[in-house]
Amino acid sequence: MSWLDVAHWVGPQTNAAPLTRRALLVRASVAAGGAFSVEAFGGGHASATTWPPASAYSGEVPAAWFDLALDLVRTTPGFSPPVASRAFGYAGVALYQAVVPGIPRRRSLAGELNGLAEAPRPAQHSYHWPTVASSALASILRSLFPTTPAVNRAAIEELDRRFSTEARATLPPVVYRRSVKLGADVAMHVFEWSKLDGGHEAFLRNFPPFTPPSGPGLWEPTPPGYLPALQPYWGTNRPFVLRSGQTCSTAPPPAYSENPGSPFYREAHECYASVNRLTPGQEAIARFWSDDPGETATPPGHSISILTQVVRALDLPLGSAAEAYAKVGVAVADAFISCWSTKYRFNLLRPVTYIRRLIDPNWTPLLITPPFPEYTSGHSVQSGAAAQVLTDLFGPLAFTDRTHERTGLSPRSFGSFIEAAHEAAISRLYGGIHFRAACERGVEQGLCVGKRVSALPGHGPRLDHV
Repeated sequence: MSWLDVAHWVGPQTNAAPLTRRALLVRASVAAGGAFSVEAFGGGHASATTWPPASAYSGEVPAAWFDLALDLVRTTPGFSPPVASRAFGYAGVALYQAVVPGIPRRRSLAGELNGLAEAPRPAQHSYHWPTVASSALASILRSLFPTTPAVNRAAIEELDRRFSTEARATLPPVVYRRSVKLGADVAMHVFEWSKLDGGHEAFLRNFPPFTPPSGPGLWEPTPPGYLPALQPYWGTNRPFVLRSGQTCSTAPPPAYSENPGSPFYREAHECYASVNRLTPGQEAIARFWSDDPGETATPPGHSISILTQVVRALDLPLGSAAEAYAKVGVAVADAFISCWSTKYRFNLLRPVTYIRRLIDPNWTPLLITPPFPEYTSGHSVQSGAAAQVLTDLFGPLAFTDRTHERTGLSPRSFGSFIEAAHEAAISRLYGGIHFRAACERGVEQGLCVGKRVSALPGHGPRLDHV
């Protein structure tokens, strides 16, 4: 599926072939040795005073749940990139808020994220943090994906049952029940908070009534589908960290002009020439970062996928993984609010509109143009935001991105997260759907968002053990 099919994809049915329940579980399963066991802490059942902190357990439990979340986004109708980013943000916050009582030197995000009040604090300290985490993520995903196909609902139940079975085999019944309740209660608290942000159940209304402004240089529906504007009010949603969608505003795009000697015309001609002369390497870059809805977990899902690969490569403990998922989730969510505020403030036309009108009436970009204004690039903003947070958490880490390996796209290696963000940005120029300014300034806008997330009070930028 591509943007050409998105009008059908956001309806009540999905054309994307869902994974079988077994395949979903295989992808979401974990090598859970040590994730639930307390045998390393004196043998048998730990007491309330010796119960280990979240850092004593593997980060595989959240990694498994976020693997499943990627498939939920890919196969659930209506999860366009902005809607998907929101889901990742709330899932990350629910995870972190559930386990933060078990993370030394870290404090709740209540009072630090816009409008988030403190949930009731756990009365006792004897909690099994992997069970708390699993319960929180199972609960929040059920709430965020109420319309997901039956195969996905079954996958949520089976992964929940798998972790529950392992926990009950190891834990005192009272600790197990207390842990499950804590996770579920925190998830419900976060979900109730989410309902007031302006994006609740937006998967049901990706194309609300909207009349775009008209005039020279302004956005209009693009071929081949000529879809209306997607989520035109997303930039007015309540962000997580930013004060508003305009907090990390960037400079205006180059002044619109149809003069062949103008900077705007030169950018348009660069896009036109780039697509016409693509090298095999540039085409591979464009397709690797395309992240089309319905076929993939969308651009914010790509950032979550990179994080999950890092969680596993570094064998992060549960507490560090929870903080990382919260920060990256919040970063991509606020990035889309910031970007959409910019898009619908400037309402700039897309390359295909300008090029067909003034340069070549028969020109076709490599990728199908998404149905919303051009400036700034959503890929660039969210990639920059995620890269900044990942760098603040892990440093300039070299990594290999295997996000699309199962669909036949070769892995790509990078010297740092920032390097990957810049490649994601320029991929949109190679695809013929953005001008250079939207890509470059989009990364700058995303870095601004990421710095705001990393600066959350009381949350050190670098994870303790890295």
